Amino acid sequence: MLQDKKHVSIKLSEPKLKKRNRALSFLIDMSNFLAIPMEPEALLEGALSMVLEHFSLKFGRIYLMDEDGKSLSLAAHQGIEIAGLEKVSINEGFTGKAARTRSFIAQYVSQLEDKKRAALLEDKGLLINICVPLISKNKVGGVMNVASSEIIELDQERVDLLTAVGNQLAVAANNAKLYSDLKHSIETLKKKEEMIKFFSYSMAHDLKSPAIGVYGLTRLLQNKYGEQLDERGQTYCRQILKTSKQMVVLIEKLNAFISTKEAPMNFEITQINEITEEIRKEFSALLKERGVTWSEAKDLPEIVADRLVISRVFRNLVDNALKYGGENLANIRIGYETQPEYHVFSFSDDGDGIKEKNREKIFERFQRNGSSKGISGSGLGLAIVKEAAERHGGRVWINPETNRGATFHMTISKDLPLVE
Repeated sequence: MLQDKKHVSIKLSEPKLKKRNRALSFLIDMSNFLAIPMEPEALLEGALSMVLEHFSLKFGRIYLMDEDGKSLSLAAHQGIEIAGLEKVSINEGFTGKAARTRSFIAQYVSQLEDKKRAALLEDKGLLINICVPLISKNKVGGVMNVASSEIIELDQERVDLLTAVGNQLAVAANNAKLYSDLKHSIETLKKKEEMIKFFSYSMAHDLKSPAIGVYGLTRLLQNKYGEQLDERGQTYCRQILKTSKQMVVLIEKLNAFISTKEAPMNFEITQINEITEEIRKEFSALLKERGVTWSEAKDLPEIVADRLVISRVFRNLVDNALKYGGENLANIRIGYETQPEYHVFSFSDDGDGIKEKNREKIFERFQRNGSSKGISGSGLGLAIVKEAAERHGGRVWINPETNRGATFHMTISKDLPLVE
């Protein structure tokens, strides 16, 4: 065929293949069907229908081996009443013998040693029974039974084809079980995830009011009866106030993180210069007190984004610089540049910077670096930034400055769908 030719190119024609080699065409069709992810029952029912149609047979059953390896359970059937055939021991009948001896068996039903079972099968209209062991990786996974009410012709080609189909079914049944187990595991994980979400929402919502109540009552106690308390009592009041305030801040941050991660994004036209103006005014007293200058790019754009979430992100990054910039912090700058597919915002400061070993972890939940000792915080601020960036089709990262300080970069996709 290849004489005097560098290569041979033949376009696949399924009709021609079926006409030329019907058995091979059937195997290909069966392989394509068995490759479809589906539940084991549906897969075996469909495959059995294809076998019966190809071999012009009316009756069929597929049994799968039980975990104990001592019996087989009916997994699929076509054209036959299954009463009394639901389970088979490997020590009885054609089916058990095929599994036990790993052999292809074709036999008249009347020759079955178990006369009671022979009568049962004859009453169901079966004359000849064929058992094909389903073998994969040298292990019997089940047996396919096909039967006829008439005498059928069996040549070696048909035996080989049924054996090959048996192997395909064994592999497919195993894969289908794995698929079903995986699907079940995913469903279980989803249920657990929903439980965790519900717990998080409940905790964040239900704990806030008691924490605020403790703070308010302690403040009231301190204001009205503080003079009657000794030094130890006043210290206790201050500690309760500090702790309850930290609880409120943590719960608010947890709520913000859940909202950023789970709530639907409301993408709208957002003026970034309006957001930076609001945040600058919010921090103006602290900036003045510490002598920190604020600067920002003149070309801050109008973008499509969730305004509330982006405001939260900008606020967290400015707050992060003020918290961890140290005593030498003198400047905070918000920058911007445009790329073909992204808006790129930067938040730079000239503070103490972030050590290299902490740069990969700071965006994880409840992560705080060594320099945060003595500084109030939840460890969720930068995790919120990361979630927000990803839900805006972008990402966030940090670059250390040459001398001191750090720059956070965040990208936002230019292709976000505007919500009407």
